[in-house]
Amino acid sequence: MTSDSPEAASNSARIGPFYVTQGIHNLRDYGGYAVAGGGRVREGVLLRSGQHMEASDADLALLDMLDIRTVIDLRGTSEREGFPCRRHANFAAQVIAYDGETTNSPPHEGGGGQIVMTAGKARERMLGVYTRMPVNPAMIWIFREYFNALDAKEGASLVHCFAGKDRTGIAASLLLHVLGVHRDDYVAEFLLTNDAPTRAILERQSLPRMEVHFGTIEPEALHNLMGVLPEYIETYIAKVTQDHGSLDAYLATTLGVDGARKERLRAKLVA
Repeated sequence: MTSDSPEAASNSARIGPFYVTQGIHNLRDYGGYAVAGGGRVREGVLLRSGQHMEASDADLALLDMLDIRTVIDLRGTSEREGFPCRRHANFAAQVIAYDGETTNSPPHEGGGGQIVMTAGKARERMLGVYTRMPVNPAMIWIFREYFNALDAKEGASLVHCFAGKDRTGIAASLLLHVLGVHRDDYVAEFLLTNDAPTRAILERQSLPRMEVHFGTIEPEALHNLMGVLPEYIETYIAKVTQDHGSLDAYLATTLGVDGARKERLRAKLVA
C-alpha cells in the first residue's frame, strides 16, 4: 500500500469518523452504520464537510487521497463566490451546485440588522431554518441532484455546505434513512457535528460576521448557532410528515427516491 492510496487516506489521522484537518470544518465519513436486514453502510465512499476556502495544502492532499469523484455543494451562488473552495492540482471531481441562492446566508449566521442573540433566539432562528428547508425549491432541487448523483455515479462523494452541519446534516440523514439506517442512529450521526474537533475553524470563518449582527454571543447561543440540537432534525422530519404523511412519501414524491432507486442505492452503498 502506497502512502497516496485510498487505503492510506482512510487510515490517515482521524478522531472517530472525523479527519484531522487544518482549514476544513467537520470533515467526516458518514458510513459504517448498521442497516435493517443486515449489512452496514460502506465506509470510505460517503464524506461530508464544511466549505474548503481555507483548506491547507495538507487538507487538499488528504482530499486527493480520498479519491472523491463527485462533490455536491449545497451552497448558493453568493456563498460559492464569497467563499471559493481551494482545489488540489489533481482535482477532477464533478461539482454539482444550484445556480442561484439556496439560503439568504449560511444558516448559522445572521442578517437583517443587529439584535441581541440569546440562546432562545438562536434556537428559534435555527428551528425556522429547518422548517423552511423541506419546502425551499432550491434545496429540493439540490437534494434531488444529490440522490441522482449517488444513484448514477461511481466512486466516493463529498456533500458539503458552509458549516457542514445543517443542509449537509439533513442530506446525510436522508440518505442514511433511505439505506435503512435506524432513526436513532442517523439522528446520532447528525448530532456528531457537536463533537467535531475543528470548531475553532468554523468560529474563525464565521464569528466576526456574526458579531456584526449579534454583538457578543453567549456560549449557549453560540452552541445553538454553530452546533446542532436534536430538535433541528426532528423539526425537519415533523414538517415533512405534516405535509406528506411520511419521510418516505416525501422522498418518493418530492426528491425522486422511489422504491427502485432505494434498492439501487442500497445495492451500491451497503455491504
